[in-house]
Amino acid sequence: MAVNTWVRSPLGATDAHLATRRGTKSVLVLVPHIVAGTRLLDLLPLFEADHRVQIVFTDPENGEGWPATHEFLRAHGGAVLPWAQARRGDVDLVLAGSTRGLDDLAAPAVLVPHGGGFGQYRPWRPPATARPHRPQTGLGPDQLMREGRVRADAIVLVHDREHELLAQVCPDALPAAVVAGDIALDRLTASLPYRDRYRRALGAADGQEVVVVSTTWSPQSAFGRHPDLFDRVLAGLPRERYHVVGALHPAIWSHHGAWQVRSWLADALRAGLTLVPPEEGWRAALAAADHVLGDYGSVTGYGAAAGAAVLLAESQDRPLLAGTPSEVLARHAPRWRPDEPLPPQLRAAADVRDTAGLPELVRGLLTSRPGQAGHVLRRTCYRLLGLPEPARAVPVSPVPLPKPVTA
Repeated sequence: MAVNTWVRSPLGATDAHLATRRGTKSVLVLVPHIVAGTRLLDLLPLFEADHRVQIVFTDPENGEGWPATHEFLRAHGGAVLPWAQARRGDVDLVLAGSTRGLDDLAAPAVLVPHGGGFGQYRPWRPPATARPHRPQTGLGPDQLMREGRVRADAIVLVHDREHELLAQVCPDALPAAVVAGDIALDRLTASLPYRDRYRRALGAADGQEVVVVSTTWSPQSAFGRHPDLFDRVLAGLPRERYHVVGALHPAIWSHHGAWQVRSWLADALRAGLTLVPPEEGWRAALAAADHVLGDYGSVTGYGAAAGAAVLLAESQDRPLLAGTPSEVLARHAPRWRPDEPLPPQLRAAADVRDTAGLPELVRGLLTSRPGQAGHVLRRTCYRLLGLPEPARAVPVSPVPLPKPVTA
């Protein structure tokens, strides 16, 4: 989409004569990247069947971000406005999965985390010559405040622990804080009863153990440090007993391109790797998983909460906030040793999961409102819209069956 294009819009008065449904409240969904988009899609069913609401999408990167973001938006069939047009539109509510674009909009805004919550330390250190390491939490005034005002009217937190942290690092934002729980985890939990369906859709045979290999992005990620990550795992596991599923962070797909990802993993795909697409599929994979070999990305924590045994593909010196899912996993879960046989390592990880009770422990750290996120978020959104909530029940749907990527 060209940056300066002006399109027909269901917002405002210019094209009102074309509208079939009039007098609606407008919700603008900010999608600067696929990760934010996938999280915000979890919120949109909260508005289903409500003829009082019109939803539109935009990319606040103003056409200067990843082309994959536009492809993602178009694929979901929503009305997509150029940023220059969207920021001038008559909007009643903004949904955001990052702070990008918030300062250019006057409408009430709901800011949700696009990973496993805000309150975890960044997984890297500054250069040795820089000032002393001060981990960031995503809740500081540099992220949540601009010119003395809070950047969002509702800052969604997944856990009471984050509320306590916010009180320490940015007390001015406390009036906007809403502890809602984790809607992504709620959907994953709702998917667990359909484990066998997800396993079949991923190509796992009866009797096979599903091993999900998850990597976030950056040179410090598992895939960044081990370009042969998937080849090593496949070579180390008997194919008749294990089925390997790959889940790469959407930023890898967006930055390097889908063709390049498939090219890099061509040998692994031919050797039996099942690869889930960046838009959706990671939760289906976790619902099917017996094991997760993952790095510091949030998918690893979600995998532990879903009941999988976790083997960590990372070092032991990352600065993590005590009591967070990442820190607890780093303290309990064994590390992957690439040069040693993999099946015994998976068995050891399963033993740790069972003896330490990691699924229950991590679930309790990921959310303090299990199963309630949809209720809290819908109540919050409709309060800011100035509308009474619909009478219909709040949907908590299982995630769709995965559609694996082919070579």
